[in-house]
Amino acid sequence: MAAPAAFDLAGKTALVTGANSGIGREIALALSEAGAAVVLVARRAAELEEAKREVESEGGKAAALPADLADRVALRDAAKRCSAFFGDPDILVNAAGINRRGPLPDITEEDWDATLAINLAVPFFLSQALAPAMQRRGWGRIINIASLQSLRAFPMSAPYGASKGGVMQLTRALAEAFSKDGVTANAIAPGFFPTALTAPVVNDPARWEKMAESTFAKRNGELRDLRGTAVFLASRASDYVTGQTIFVDGGFSAG
Repeated sequence: MAAPAAFDLAGKTALVTGANSGIGREIALALSEAGAAVVLVARRAAELEEAKREVESEGGKAAALPADLADRVALRDAAKRCSAFFGDPDILVNAAGINRRGPLPDITEEDWDATLAINLAVPFFLSQALAPAMQRRGWGRIINIASLQSLRAFPMSAPYGASKGGVMQLTRALAEAFSKDGVTANAIAPGFFPTALTAPVVNDPARWEKMAESTFAKRNGELRDLRGTAVFLASRASDYVTGQTIFVDGGFSAG
């Protein structure tokens, strides 16, 4: 049975950062499944090629664009080159992220700068670079990845929490700037999902189980749980949704 037309992404192009693994890779697969051609961006070229092959093995169209987005020159270059594959992106998913963990007094300037550069500056500058073409076409989607830490503090990750609080506000600012031209900006705030960033917690069975018990659903997330929200926010089904952060967390943030 075909998906409803409002969720159909056929003919659309999506650029997904952090697409080599975890949440970015899962969202890229979801958008491809809904019909979009996907440009996959990440620093690790070998993993990026694996993600590209996975999309293609499922019948999708994908291109790999290796880039260290923390480097502003490389970011600007990627923003220029991404249109060469399938045309200007209609959808931008800012999923690249890092988390430098440690006690707050031990956080270094490099920890802080690296975290803010990837988690907050990259979404800002990529949106700034790619939104004008969306505005000219009168339609576009920006999807950022926020966090439970956009709203509350967790131990050992002050720079990450600060950056994700910024992502939530940046999403509102992008919505204010671009929505009048048909370009919406929203964020997904995942709960507890198994990714490279959460590996220290996932690998501690007691902590992982405690997190599951703190949700209404009494389980932690599976990456596929993010697919529906991502496709909704990338499609015409969300035409009148903008500036919002949707928490996909099993009810944790509602408790």
